[in-house]
Amino acid sequence: MTFVVMLLPMLFMGTGNAASVGQGKKILFIPLDNRPITDKETRQVAEKLGYEVVVPPDALLGTREQYGDPDGLWAWLRENARGADAAVVSTDAMIYGSLVGSRNHELSQQTITERAQRFQEFHEDFPRLPIYGFGTILRTLLSATHSGGMEPEEYQKNAVKIYDYSVLRDKIDMGVASGKEKRDFERMGGEISPIALADWEKRHGLNYDANKYLVDLTGQDVFAFFLLGGDDSAPFSQTHYESRHLREYGKDLGNTRFQVMSGADELAMVMLCRAVNDSMEDIPFVYTAYNEGSGRDTIPKYCNEKIGDDVDGAIVAAGGMRVPAPERAEFVLAINTNPDGKTLEANLPSNTIRPRKGTKHFVSLVKDLVEKGYAVGIGDISYANGSDNALMEQLRKEDLQFRIRAYGGWNTATNSTGFLIGTGLLSKWMDKKDADELMLTRYLDEWAYQANVRQRIGNEIWSIPGAGDGGNLNEKRQGVDEQTTKWMAEFAQENIRLPQGLSLKNLRITHPWNRLFECGIDF
Repeated sequence: MTFVVMLLPMLFMGTGNAASVGQGKKILFIPLDNRPITDKETRQVAEKLGYEVVVPPDALLGTREQYGDPDGLWAWLRENARGADAAVVSTDAMIYGSLVGSRNHELSQQTITERAQRFQEFHEDFPRLPIYGFGTILRTLLSATHSGGMEPEEYQKNAVKIYDYSVLRDKIDMGVASGKEKRDFERMGGEISPIALADWEKRHGLNYDANKYLVDLTGQDVFAFFLLGGDDSAPFSQTHYESRHLREYGKDLGNTRFQVMSGADELAMVMLCRAVNDSMEDIPFVYTAYNEGSGRDTIPKYCNEKIGDDVDGAIVAAGGMRVPAPERAEFVLAINTNPDGKTLEANLPSNTIRPRKGTKHFVSLVKDLVEKGYAVGIGDISYANGSDNALMEQLRKEDLQFRIRAYGGWNTATNSTGFLIGTGLLSKWMDKKDADELMLTRYLDEWAYQANVRQRIGNEIWSIPGAGDGGNLNEKRQGVDEQTTKWMAEFAQENIRLPQGLSLKNLRITHPWNRLFECGIDF
């Protein structure tokens, strides 16, 4: 028995034949929209395993400028269903057109209901095709700036008041509001623009009712699994309010069929991983390790629950099982949090390469796990919207960059951990070069671009010819692409120790959504 247990970590280190795992198998994938992370970079993971991942034509998907075409997507899904082994489908895309569409549409209750009912009709016509659905609970708008112009204008003007109003509503519903907070709630209801408040309540009501119906369909076995994410949330907020009630509504389904967690952009990766694990009849064992201090009790920025609870849920949703000791695990998930439990922004001046409290402790933890032969993935969530530069510098110094199996450190904490879990659990079937290629993309995106080059290009964008800014590049777009590519290549040369077989001589960076917030990476 001891011999078998000691072998488990090594069995995870790329011993699977990636080409044979998905050979001859087809997954239909309808992403949330056409951003690189939600579309191309998600499906690349399954493609590394040999799966044919079929996506709709770009003209049907949501972009920054258009919502996407639900009717066209439904027609495409039916046309391609025969012969497919699984369908991983964004319910937001099929109902509203995209994530942006779910926030800003003008659809009637009837249209939303009819589109949601199509899942049942589709299941009746293709009963042997498992559907892995993922959708979102409308985000809580923290401020007009936070919206990025992706909510109705009247709503954005009242964003702060509506957010404060939703905090008090959630507290009252949970029974933790003080008398003053109850009075403030009544007062604030009269201070918000009636048009904005009515629009806000209507949108959230339509989304909530649609999600309840999708939970009902899960109970009727229409979905093999249905995953809901609370988009851009907070511990007290309307998103948290609805998350709690939807979780309670679907509690009888069990967490192996339905879950509510924080996040949005990582949900497809989690469901794609679930589809592969179900197909392989595999339940990977996962051990989680956290940095010193708050660790798993950290409630990260943009999230409404402890990161440990969300990670545990994501592991189960992805088809895995958490185990209490690394000796029993096939994959070890190491989570880098700040000891004080706070989440900072990666673009702050404090994000330097100088070690902070917890940095060396965490790197020592990772190094010890790696040297014992475990397959390790790092969830780098001490900062939001980019990597922890101090951590990445220590990983470079200890030559650990490509001795781990997966890395995540982008956008929100759960975006990072959810995408990491999906990628990390599937890396067991990959050879090392494929896993390294996926990890290099993450290093380029999260570390090079989001935590460093994005700030530099934002500060220097005035010097690039043409009209435009960081939110709308417009005439500057080509110049920004070229300058970003140059600076990214320089950063990588100085900081990333490329393993044999990988090269960045053909590196090309683009900005497909005409803004600096995300980039497309091709090498």
